[in-house]
Amino acid sequence: MIPEISQPDDGELLDAYSQAVIRAVETVGPAVVKIDAKSGAGRAAGGSGVVFTPDGLVLTNSHVVDRAAQLTVALPDGRSMRADLVGQDADTDLAVIRVSPPTSISLPWATLGDSRRVRVGQVAIAIGNPYGFHHSVTAGVVSALGRSLRAQSGRLMDDIIQTDAALNPGNSGGPLVTTRGEVIGVNTAMILPAQGLCFAIASNTARFVAARLIRDGRIRRSYIGVAGQNVPIPRAIARANQLAVTSGVLVVSVEPSSPATTAGLRDGDVVLTFDGAAVTGIDDLLRRLTDERIGVAVAVTVLRAGRKRQLTIVPSEHGRSG
Repeated sequence: MIPEISQPDDGELLDAYSQAVIRAVETVGPAVVKIDAKSGAGRAAGGSGVVFTPDGLVLTNSHVVDRAAQLTVALPDGRSMRADLVGQDADTDLAVIRVSPPTSISLPWATLGDSRRVRVGQVAIAIGNPYGFHHSVTAGVVSALGRSLRAQSGRLMDDIIQTDAALNPGNSGGPLVTTRGEVIGVNTAMILPAQGLCFAIASNTARFVAARLIRDGRIRRSYIGVAGQNVPIPRAIARANQLAVTSGVLVVSVEPSSPATTAGLRDGDVVLTFDGAAVTGIDDLLRRLTDERIGVAVAVTVLRAGRKRQLTIVPSEHGRSG
C-alpha cells in the first residue's frame, strides 16, 4: 500500500515575500478609497486616496480634486459617501478631504510612516484604482530617494520617492506602503512611455503639508514679485567680484508695487544670494520663499552691470497684496 502524502496547504506554499505583501495590503487596504470628482461643468475625474485619521480625513493629490464641485468617496467594501475639500496645495500636489460617514459607521485608517527611514531596495507596495479597476495592488522596490519632480504648478517638489511599483492613471493619491503596513508616500506621477519610473511624495512632506491644510486650508508662502531665469555667471565677472557661485537668477521682470520693486530690484539684475544662502537657480529662490520669510527683512545680493550690490527685501504673503 502506497502511503498517502499530505499536501501542504496554500499558506505553506506562500513565500516570505508574498506573506509580507499580503499583510501590508490587509493592513492598509481597507483605508484606501476611490475618489470621484465632478466639476461644475459636469466633467468627471477620479483617483485614489487614503484615510489617515479616525475621523475621516483623506490624503490625496491636489490634481485629483482640483476644481471639483462634488466629491464622492467609495470604500473597498462598496460603501459610498460624500466628501468635502479641507485644503489643497498645487505646489506639492497634495490635498486633504473629509468624508462624512453616518455616525454608526467607523472608518478604517492607515498610519503615516517616517520616510527618513526608507532605504533604497526595500519593498514598496502601491494600492489604488488605476483606470477604475477598484482596489488594485502592485509591488516593487524603492528605486531612489530624494528625487526632485516638477509639479503641475511649475514649482519643484523635493524629497520624492522613486519606485518601480507600477502606477497608472487612477493610482494618483493612493498610498505607497512598506511591508510593515506604514504609508511612506502618496503616489503622484509616472513617466510615460517609460516603464518602472514612478514617483511618490514622501510621507514626511505629506504629514507637514496635511497639518497646515487642516489648520489653515492652504500653505502660506512668501513672495517677492519677480520673474526670472537661470543664467551662468561669466568667469571674469565672478573673479572680479570674488564670487563662489557660477550661476544665478536673471530678473526678467519686476511686478509693480511688489516687495522687489520696493527693495529697488531691477530688470537685468542677477540674484546671487538670498538671506546668506547661494541662489544658483530659480528653484533655489523658490525653496527659500517659505512662510517664515513673510514680513521679515532679508538681505539679497545681486549683480548689476557687472558689480555686486546688496539690497534688503521684505517678502509679503503669496496671493495677498502688501
